[in-house]
Amino acid sequence: MRVLIVLTYFHPYKSGLTIYALRQAQALVKMGHQVTVLTSQHEASLPNKARLDGVEVVRLPIAFRLSKGVVMPQMPVKAWRLINQVDVVNIHVPQGDAALIAILAKCLRKPVVLTYQCDLKMPEGWFNQLAGRFANLSSQIAANLADAVVHITQDFAEHSSFLQRYLDKLRIIQPPITVEVVSEEALEAFRDKYALSADRRVVGMVARLAAEKGVEYLVEAMPTILTVIPNVQVVFVGEYENVLGEQAYKKKILPLIDSLGDHWVFLGPLDEKEKAAFFHVCDVLVLPSVNSTESFGMVQVEALTCGTPVIASDLPGVRQTVLTTGMGKIVPLKNPDALAEAIVEVLESGLVVPPDAIQDIARHYSPEAVAGAYDALFKEVSGNDG
Repeated sequence: MRVLIVLTYFHPYKSGLTIYALRQAQALVKMGHQVTVLTSQHEASLPNKARLDGVEVVRLPIAFRLSKGVVMPQMPVKAWRLINQVDVVNIHVPQGDAALIAILAKCLRKPVVLTYQCDLKMPEGWFNQLAGRFANLSSQIAANLADAVVHITQDFAEHSSFLQRYLDKLRIIQPPITVEVVSEEALEAFRDKYALSADRRVVGMVARLAAEKGVEYLVEAMPTILTVIPNVQVVFVGEYENVLGEQAYKKKILPLIDSLGDHWVFLGPLDEKEKAAFFHVCDVLVLPSVNSTESFGMVQVEALTCGTPVIASDLPGVRQTVLTTGMGKIVPLKNPDALAEAIVEVLESGLVVPPDAIQDIARHYSPEAVAGAYDALFKEVSGNDG
């Protein structure tokens, strides 16, 4: 089957959405599908066309940006041509072009599967809010036209003001998650490279430095944690210097982080091998997100498959990983005291994920399992159930 996946940002841009789409596309190719990804040329140095493990990537130049969104004048013509060549269109939202893609697909009588990643919450400011309303309207039009709407958990869908309208179209498909195997030698090399002492208790966080990630609540929890466990260090992985639309938040949060001295270190974005080593280094991974832009948190599963327990906010969808595995704690939103208490409890308990649980989790979230679910759905909406 010929599949077109459309999203605003794609590899090498790093986010939960882009990682999901990349793994999904590569796994579908391994099943024998022909997969094309249509996306933006979010960096001018990127080629307009590329091939990643069998996935054809088409990047369109950006004329200008609208907050976190982009305007690509070539999109209508290019999308029409590509949609005409495929059997099914998979739109990942939120994205501003979702409505356009869905309308073109319906004009060409091609089935549409909408993968709803998360609710969209924009930074403060009238322009950002206007851009957010446009993107939400676009996603709504696309969902109305879609043959099926995919999300990760029923929990999030039933609490989402957006997805509640489409429960009759809803299909639950888990995200594709893989973690590189790390040798003891590679683990030691990772510690040496980033000067991470084995004597420290490591609280890990993987995110962009963005307001919805709740970084300030971990910052505020640290003094309490340090009074009980003085050798704790937060190791933050992900973009923290140039996050789109988050300049004001960066200006607010960095002085607070600086006050913690060497109890907080930024590693920046890591490749998959180093990120796997990071998960093994962590004693606990925290996900203190504060709103529904976080609908699941794939990093939780990545950490668990490395034996590391997690602490997550009590958000629909996000809490499901801990609830289904029992490997960690759930804490109230925006509550640094509760977060500190949970971190101390997990660190002092020495909780680790047992090997049999690791195997079960890895199997359930494998890209092969996810691609199989999408394969069945694509055949269903295209009328090719054989």
